[in-house]
Formats: sequence, C-alpha cells, structure tokens
Amino acid sequence: MSLKHLALPALALACTTLSAQAPAAKPTYLPTPSFDIASINPSADPCNDFYKFACGNYAANHPIPADQASTDGFYTLYNVNTEELSGILAKYEKPDPSRTPDQQKIGDFYHACMDTDAIEKSGLTPIAGLLAEIDSMTLRNLPSLAGKLSRINVTVFFGFGEQQDLKDATKQIANIDQGGLGMPEKDYYLRTGAKDEQLRKDYVAHMTKMLTLAGSTPQQALKDATAVMAFETALAKASMGVTERRDPEKTYHLVPISEINKSFPYGLFGQFEDAVHSPRVTEINDANPSYIPAAVALIRDTDLETLRAYIRYHLLTAEAHNLPKSFDQENFDFYGRKLTGSEVQRARWKRCSAAVDGDLGEALGKVYVNQYFAGDSKKKTLEMVTDIEDAMDRDIDQLDWMSPATKTRAKEKLHLVANKIGYPDHFRDYSSVTIKPTDAIGNDMRATQFENDRQLNKIGNPVDHQEWGMTPPTVNAYYNPSMNDINFPAGILQPNFYDPRQDDAVNYGHIGAVIGHELTHGFDDEGKKFDGNGNLSDWWTAEDTKKFEAKTDCEVNEYNQFVAVDDVHVNGKLTLGENTADNGGLLLAYMAYLDRAKKQGVDLAAKKDGYTPIQRFYISFGQNWCANDRPEAIRSQVLTDPHSPDQFRTNGPIVNQPGFAAAFSCKANSPMTPTKSCRVW
Repeated sequence: MSLKHLALPALALACTTLSAQAPAAKPTYLPTPSFDIASINPSADPCNDFYKFACGNYAANHPIPADQASTDGFYTLYNVNTEELSGILAKYEKPDPSRTPDQQKIGDFYHACMDTDAIEKSGLTPIAGLLAEIDSMTLRNLPSLAGKLSRINVTVFFGFGEQQDLKDATKQIANIDQGGLGMPEKDYYLRTGAKDEQLRKDYVAHMTKMLTLAGSTPQQALKDATAVMAFETALAKASMGVTERRDPEKTYHLVPISEINKSFPYGLFGQFEDAVHSPRVTEINDANPSYIPAAVALIRDTDLETLRAYIRYHLLTAEAHNLPKSFDQENFDFYGRKLTGSEVQRARWKRCSAAVDGDLGEALGKVYVNQYFAGDSKKKTLEMVTDIEDAMDRDIDQLDWMSPATKTRAKEKLHLVANKIGYPDHFRDYSSVTIKPTDAIGNDMRATQFENDRQLNKIGNPVDHQEWGMTPPTVNAYYNPSMNDINFPAGILQPNFYDPRQDDAVNYGHIGAVIGHELTHGFDDEGKKFDGNGNLSDWWTAEDTKKFEAKTDCEVNEYNQFVAVDDVHVNGKLTLGENTADNGGLLLAYMAYLDRAKKQGVDLAAKKDGYTPIQRFYISFGQNWCANDRPEAIRSQVLTDPHSPDQFRTNGPIVNQPGFAAAFSCKANSPMTPTKSCRVW
C-alpha cells in the first residue's frame, strides 16, 4: 500500500542489472522545484484538463533519460538521493582503520560491486557450486535445493516467508504462496494479442540466450527454454491474478502444517524448512490453497531435465547483476528494454548504491539521515500528520452515509494509527554479516541470507512495532494494515515533496497529500477490513458496507473509462485502493491546509508566483504526478500495478474535490467540475 512503489520504473530497477562498463562522469542531479512554474502550461484550461495545465510543459522540459523507463518527481528525487548515497559510499570504500564496522561494510560492499574487472574475471565461479547441485538434483533433494535458493532470494516453484497473522496481529507466522514465474504475473503467460505473444517469444529467446551463456548448446538451450516456458505457463494457470490478490480474505487460510505435508510426501517439506533456515512450524498461512497441490503435481509430472533448466535459469537471472557483462546485458535486454522500454542500463554507481541500500539499508541509512535529514523536518512533518489526522476525524463526523456505530469504530482505528517519520529509533545490527571488498556476489548472498534468517526468526516471537519496512533513503511511503501505521522515510521528506523553504500551501499539496493518501489506505477497500489493532475483522455494519461498496463501484467504473495507452484501459478494480487513497488523501490535505491557514492568518486571496494559496495547493498536488513515460512502461504498469498512470492520479482526484472548481473559477459544465462524486471518503 505504498504511494508510488516506484513500481513501474521499479520493474526496470529490479531487473535493470549491473554490467561491466567504463566509468562515466557523474551528472549533478537537482530535485524538481517544489512549485514548478516551468512545468505549468498557462494556455491550458485547468477546468478542462488540470493535468495538462499543471504538467503541460513537464515532458518537454524533462526528456526521459535513456537509462529510465519514465521520469517524474519521484525519479528525480531518487536520482538526487542515489547521488548522495554514492558520495557517502565512495568515501567509505577506501580502506581506513578509522572506519566504523558499519562504514566498513557499506564501503566494502560498494567497492566489490564497482569492481567489474574482478566480476568479469570470476565468471561463473561464484555460483559454480549451486550450478553443480542443480545438475545433480533429484526429486528427493529438490525441496532442500529450493530452500537453499530461497534463502538467497532465488524463488523457484513457490514463495515462502513470514507474516503477521492477519486475524491475530500479535502473532508472527509462516506463509507459503504462489511464485516461481519469470515474467511479472500470470496474465503475461495467458493474455492474447500480438504484443503479449511477441513478449512470450522474447522471453523464450532470452532464456535460451542465458542458458547458452551458461554452457548449453544453442539447440539444447532452445529446447530447455521452450519446455520451461510451458512449465511456467502451467504454474501461471494455477496462480491467482493481481486483482484477485488485493483481497486479504482470499490470501488468508491458516492451516495445520499437516495440510502442506499432504502435498510433500516423505517429510520433504521439512527438508525445505531446514534448508531455508525456518523454524519447524505447526501452522502456516496457505495463501493460495489450490496452488501448492497443483505445483507439486506439475513438478512430479515434469522431466528432470526441464526442472533443472528452470532452476538454472532462475539462478542466473537472479544473480545476473553480479555475473559477467554478457549475462547482465542480456538480462537487461529483456527485463529493462523489452518489458519497460529503457534504452540503456543505469550507470554502475547508481546500481551499486541501490544495491547497498537494498542489502545494508539501515547501516547506510544511518549515515544518510545524519547528513541529509537535519533540522526540524521530522517535527514539521509530524505537525502536518497531526493536522491531517485531525482532518480525517472531522471528516468522519461529516459523512452522511455512515452510521454512528461504524463512525465510532472508524475513529477508534484512526486514533490508534502509529506515525513513523524519517527513520527508526533503533538501527539494525549487521555485525554478523561478513562483507569483503573483493566478493560482490558473496556479499550479496550473505546479506540476503542474513535478512531472510532475520525475517524467518520472527516466527513465534513478539511483533516489533518499531520495525520499518523501508530504508531511510527510500523515496516512497506506505501504510501497513497489520501494524496500523503510516511510514514516511527521510528519503521522501525532501524537495520537491517537502521543502522547508516553501509555504504551507505547497507542502500540504505535495507531502500533505502523500500523508493523507497513506492514512486513507487504512480505510480503503482493503484497509477497511482491518481493525485498529491490525486484525482482519469486520467492524462495519452490514448496511454501511453496502453503502461503501456502492461508492467504490462508482470509483471503479470511473477509472475503467480511462484509456492509458493504445486500447488498454485502467483496471479500476486493481487500482481501487490507490485511487481511493489519492481522492481521500487530497481532500484530507485540503481540509488540513485550510485549518492551518486560518490559524496562521493566511490571506487566501493573496497571490504568489501568480497564484493564490488554494491554487498553489492544487497545482502542487497535480505536480506530484507530472511524468514522462515510455508507452511500454505505461502498458506494463496498467497490467500489473495497483497505481493508476500519473495523469489519472491528478485528474481523477481533482474532479472529485469540492474546493477545486471555486479555486479556478470553473463553470458548472466544465469537465473538472463534478456532476456527481465518486469519492469514497
């Protein structure tokens, strides 16, 4: 339930792998101005198309960098933060006895990642042992091998991990789920149409190339890749789709471990548990009960040659960023270029900085916040959060469709929301992780094993409510329904989203709407199913639920009408939670700003940069979503991402806001003046 995920560009980030390349001079990245006059198109009528007005010049002023699938305020700030992280890491990669243990780890990790000559020279040697195990794999030792690979985030056949018990948020339990697909989700294997069929051909060609690079003959690699495609297609057919998985009630099935053991005879699931370093459990959440039996039956009916090729490919693609240039570039060609339209890979220093943040994020984050999150930013953000929570309290009182009983429960939940701002109170201890300046792939594996062990060791232990799910430099935010908390890392509390030099109108339009967005997630179609203690529990009256669903159906239908790219429409059901949060979050930020402006005696008619405070508020919100996207990236987002494309994250919420039309003197029949409201909250 994050604000943006950087989800669409993140597909490129996750799969834009590291390659050996000549060092390039670093550019100096600057954030987008918090009130971006240059992006405004004053010739566009804000009452007709507000996105074109607030962001009409953005694309022309911000061409998409060749190493990105998109560019927007999130990516601009991400690049700024990444450059800052790189500066920190470049300092600490130099051997120095005065380095602290954490400084040594982040510096040596970065140094090894940047040493492309050593990576090239090592070839496949760092994973030779795993490749040999795959080559000798039998059905009897397959669970142990799958567990060993899962511990380094090579997911084959199914996923396994830890979660809070959705119906008892004080418990931490094991979770087993669908997984093991090489393309983003099931419909990539099943959708009809020329583009999807071509993408499947590209995927087979990509697997063929990767297997050939690893030593197979081209003929054998093509045969294996074709068989793996058929195997993954069968896994996809047994999987749930992304829209269905948004419903927590459909992914919660707490069962005795004996239910899982029925699919894994001879105690084979216990072998997996041991290999992945999980405690032996007596109960487990079976997120998709039909999947595991189908997957195990498929494994049993598939020849060993295909299973070995399938595992071999998943190991190669997962570790390509630490393998020689030929693997890395081929992996990028499919996951970056074919899937999202990125033209070139991101610079090595960017990807290595991101890798340190991913593997040792709180060690790096500790240094980051000391340098870049000083002053009263945390205090001012908390003040804004309090204003917006007060606005929601008032808004609940004003709802004419909700009964007093449900309002009481809604307020109980609201008042229990925990606010996490900037960084955790206690940073993670990485003292047990060995990091060497000459072992890129080993560093990544050991850090990944540490994190997976840390997560699985939670099973059966008390919940740590102080833990964060994002690192401090992250340019994002999220709401966690099981924790009932909202989280704003220091990385997003920077210009253009929060700028201490700007007036409140701009900051409430930017980060205020982000805060309201995350708070609203606690009451969207997923969040409403959890109570104030984080338990999956129906606290609504039956009549209020019917009224709520009527409002969400209106919103689904509204967003279904938006055409994102070509003939692909926004999926209103998939994006419902994020659309609800965009609409509700903007209203809460607006209410909070009006209250703050009244307390401070702000003249709402006075103009700055040619605009009144209310206009500046709405323009700032719209400019949260100014973007320039490649068509491939938009298509990928619409098919997989619960967030709507950027222009609909502006125009959709704007058209449902009661104060917007007056602020821009819109006529009654203007497109941005609502004839009916599809706003849920």
